[in-house]
Amino acid sequence: MEDTTGSNPQSLGFTEKLKSWLSWSWTYICFIWFGMVLIMIYVLWSPLKLQETRKYMIAYSRLFQIFEWWYFRKYGTSFIEQVSVSHLRPLLGGVESSSTTGLFSSVNGETEPRPSVSECKVWRNPLNLFRGAEYSRYTWVTGKEPLTYYDMNLSAQDHQTFFTGDTQQLRPEDAVMQKAWRERNPQARIRAAYQAIEMNHECAAAYVLLAEEEATTITEAERLFKQALRIGKNGLKYNTGKDINLLVYIKRRLAMCARKLGRIKEAVKMMRDLMKEFPLLGMLNIHENLLEALLELQAYADVQAVLAKYDDISLPKSATICYTSALLKARAVSDKFSPEAASRRGLSTAEMNAVEAIHRAVEFNPHVPKYLLEMKSLILPPEHILKRGDSEAVAYAFFHLQHWKRAEGALNLLHCTWEGTFRIIPYPLEKGHLFYPYPGCTETADRELLPSFHEVSVYPKKELPFFILFTAGLCSFTAMLAMLTHQFPELMGVFAKAFFSTLFAPLGFFADKMESFMPSSFWHQLTRI
Repeated sequence: MEDTTGSNPQSLGFTEKLKSWLSWSWTYICFIWFGMVLIMIYVLWSPLKLQETRKYMIAYSRLFQIFEWWYFRKYGTSFIEQVSVSHLRPLLGGVESSSTTGLFSSVNGETEPRPSVSECKVWRNPLNLFRGAEYSRYTWVTGKEPLTYYDMNLSAQDHQTFFTGDTQQLRPEDAVMQKAWRERNPQARIRAAYQAIEMNHECAAAYVLLAEEEATTITEAERLFKQALRIGKNGLKYNTGKDINLLVYIKRRLAMCARKLGRIKEAVKMMRDLMKEFPLLGMLNIHENLLEALLELQAYADVQAVLAKYDDISLPKSATICYTSALLKARAVSDKFSPEAASRRGLSTAEMNAVEAIHRAVEFNPHVPKYLLEMKSLILPPEHILKRGDSEAVAYAFFHLQHWKRAEGALNLLHCTWEGTFRIIPYPLEKGHLFYPYPGCTETADRELLPSFHEVSVYPKKELPFFILFTAGLCSFTAMLAMLTHQFPELMGVFAKAFFSTLFAPLGFFADKMESFMPSSFWHQLTRI
């Protein structure tokens, strides 16, 4: 367990920035060295100087071959390949750009393969905000777009699949709505919704779109959702999959409206009724909405009951499940927890359980603690998240930071223990401890889901070992000295003499002092020996 409570956040931030700057500058020194060698070849390329150039090139190539062999033996990969893939490829545009087709999340969370993120599943954010009442207000105030086009395109695909059903049996208003979801311009979507209502006043999907995008307050959104619910209940007599999906979506958003408007008990009842009425729709993760509302009520026994059902080894995990479990265990001991006392007497059983729960949560999603500890600024959560990624961490911390703050000492316990997880899994991409190895595709997918002004959290950090950076710098310095010596031998000779005379000046001064103190016969006897 690490005790970092006494550290100064400002000094830590400066140290981290300095380390990252040095790492960045030294990373590219080997490429500067390569450029200098090319320049030297150009300068020295003549019949008279070809022999010297060949000698230098042979020396440099042998040195770099030895270094490459050592690096491959130690790390199992080429140094040039690692630096090229990790650092040069993003700079040269090697990361595939966002596409409007490819990874479209369906209702059950399954995804179609996409070249850049084929291993990753993108899930609908269970607690996603309202575009008109929340996301748009952020844009009005800051001038920044909180949602990426890729994220909104996924939502459009979700709505098309969820609300329109079989394209062979589309009613005219459904065809208009299917086109409305695909519109990129919000005003065009709203106009299409009104057009659908003109064609059929009982078009519930159109009222859903207006509630999501045109309503500028939660109260107005709730009014439109209630209107859509009345229409949806009338349409349920047809008992089609589209009608059931629409009804579930509306009821869930109404429960979220009640939660945002402070009617939390009403929201909890609506969520429980929804889960009881449609038990097979567990993949919609309505229980995550319920957990957040119960935490707001501080009904911790009910939270534990929900976790007992959904924190099961056979069910998929999420940051909400893992960190809520850790919060409950931390809350039981955090009010009396002291790092100094724990280091003296050791951890009690309850404290050990809390620490293990925190380690489990951090292993599942290592990005969350920095947001909970406010070491990294939060942004509005996206409409889709990548489990174990930075997008999921943003979504979880945005809604649950207040619950961690409410539990006295819970954040202090998290601050003291979360980094210990990385000692348990030193190579997260190769093996896991309680979960599968950490996926390597999260950074690419998160960059598509999160806005460009947000600094995406990357795990594990792509940092080269210090010795590799030092070796690259040494090789570069050697190449520079060789080129300067060859081009300006007299000047470099003067410089070398001045450098070494300055370097050995203290030694000469010390020898003169010793000679003045020692009798001359003593040095004569030493020379005879």
